[in-house]
Amino acid sequence: MIPLLTAHQIRLADAHTIKHEHISSLKLMERASAAFAGVFMKHFPDRQQAITVYCGTGNNGGDGLAIARLLYKQKYECLHLVIARFGKKSTANFEANFKKIKQTGIPHTELLPGAAFPREGSALIIDALLGSGLSKPLAGDYARMVKHLNGLNKTVVAVDVPTGLFAEGNIPTDTLALKADLVITFQQAKITFLLPESGPYIKQWEAVDIGLDGAFINSLNPPCQFVQEQDIRQLLKPRPRFSNKGTFGHALLIAGQPETMGAALLCASACACAGAGLTTACVPQSGLMALNAAHPEIMAIVRGGKKQPGISWDKFTAIGIGPGLGKDKDARKLLSAVLKNYKKPVVIDADALNILAASPALFKQIPPQSILTPHMKEFDRLFGTHTGWWQRMQTAINKAAEHGIYIILKNDYTLTIAPHGKVFFNSTSNAAMASGGMGDVLTGIVTSLLAQGYTAEQACIMGVYIHGKAGDELALPKRMMVVLPGTLAAQLPETMAGLLN
Repeated sequence: MIPLLTAHQIRLADAHTIKHEHISSLKLMERASAAFAGVFMKHFPDRQQAITVYCGTGNNGGDGLAIARLLYKQKYECLHLVIARFGKKSTANFEANFKKIKQTGIPHTELLPGAAFPREGSALIIDALLGSGLSKPLAGDYARMVKHLNGLNKTVVAVDVPTGLFAEGNIPTDTLALKADLVITFQQAKITFLLPESGPYIKQWEAVDIGLDGAFINSLNPPCQFVQEQDIRQLLKPRPRFSNKGTFGHALLIAGQPETMGAALLCASACACAGAGLTTACVPQSGLMALNAAHPEIMAIVRGGKKQPGISWDKFTAIGIGPGLGKDKDARKLLSAVLKNYKKPVVIDADALNILAASPALFKQIPPQSILTPHMKEFDRLFGTHTGWWQRMQTAINKAAEHGIYIILKNDYTLTIAPHGKVFFNSTSNAAMASGGMGDVLTGIVTSLLAQGYTAEQACIMGVYIHGKAGDELALPKRMMVVLPGTLAAQLPETMAGLLN
């Protein structure tokens, strides 16, 4: 996994690398700028394209000057520099690189406070105005410049962090930041890149390794981690010979109402396709024919009438509850029965989450290591209204620890929050998966993995990754605009087999 550092931790890692490699901060800046330039040239190979590099007078501006010089050496000859001297201070690394840039003959314009902005003739802008250390909203000349640049409709490539965007912390809805088509960021993604509020400002980001000390980074014990394919490959177990259906557990899914049987079918299908040895669906009487017709391999417990269905709780190795279940009195009784009688981890989703939100006493009965899978609105019903995703993440960390549970908070980079304080950001999925029923499929996958004997943490991390990976394999090669949940469930065996190769 890739540790995700705060701006302060990145500065610590920079300082450690400088000290222990016996290099100067200027040399480390040169290394970072070279890594940026390498990626930039792959994205923009046209050496004749006009490029303007906008630089502040801090270290981010120093990066910009070094990048311009390195691109010039690679025969990018239509370069221009705009240097924003909006304050009296500049860093030593900026001045060192400014001295070098003057020797190249690259034309530059210096802007003083209040100056009018020059006409911008380049179609491509590199943003090196302000870096990851920003801790307050833009104001004054920087705010004026960002508004100006956003109005030009140019292609923007940001160095490390778009000017005006925080590397971590809440991003207010009225944030003023430079909108970047591509961010080439140093070492690892900044945490806010993975939260929805960054969407208006970042179309695409790519992290470049600048050689910071990995052992030192891990010693900082950063709580946020970015899950990679190799992590899943290490966790996913091949099926040994002489296995049988009992080897891979028995999952029970309590889901569906007569008018929402689709949710139950999707959830149960995903559970079976993700590898549970046995899958049983507890569904209403009116849904039995649909279940048998769609999935004859899935067993049924029928519910309906005045009595609750008789369930032998001990026979199941995992239970998932909620998709399409409804929120009426019978649904509440079912959830209450699960929490009373089943003391292993339970996967709780959809309507079951909404029942919990209205029943604090019931919430306290959730077994340790259980898994809650809310989307944003369900999360806020459970834990109160939030002003942003950073705030939701902090609440999730606190609530997971308080109740000893896992919380899968769904978005583009879905977060798994563990009771020990770690936050795992997922690296798969795409916009084609934005379709009703995808959450039901995810619940089925996670329940299936739990039934097969994976720990709750492994089931969360693997389930979210495999879910997104299957969507990527369907959507990206064919450029599909929409991937339907049923199609994704059917893709799961192939996706999981591919992760074992």
